[in-house]
Amino acid sequence: MTLTLYGIPNCDTVRKARRWLDGNGIRHAFHDLRGEGLERDVLERWADRAGWQSLLNTRSTTFRTLGDKERVVTDRGAAMEAMLQHPTLIKRPVAERGETVLVGFNASEWENALC
Repeated sequence: MTLTLYGIPNCDTVRKARRWLDGNGIRHAFHDLRGEGLERDVLERWADRAGWQSLLNTRSTTFRTLGDKERVVTDRGAAMEAMLQHPTLIKRPVAERGETVLVGFNASEWENALC
């Protein structure tokens, strides 16, 4: 089963994850969140499996540029809407293969889940 890696191409962490996948012989397809966007059902699936809190990147440049009201994200619904409007609010990368959803890159976590 092919892994799909979601992110933006110029993100250093995404590049690191892609090098790791290639180095471990794990075939993957890349989905550019900025260029291709994201469907609600995919984001909902990730939130169900990994938790919306782990998906929302409150340290991102995009989050810091939001208005004060937009930055108050205290529930899943508000977080989902924010991430759908601004896909760069999603912590990168997100790797999905079958039932497995990994958020962010951690080599040992990825090795345990994917190898």
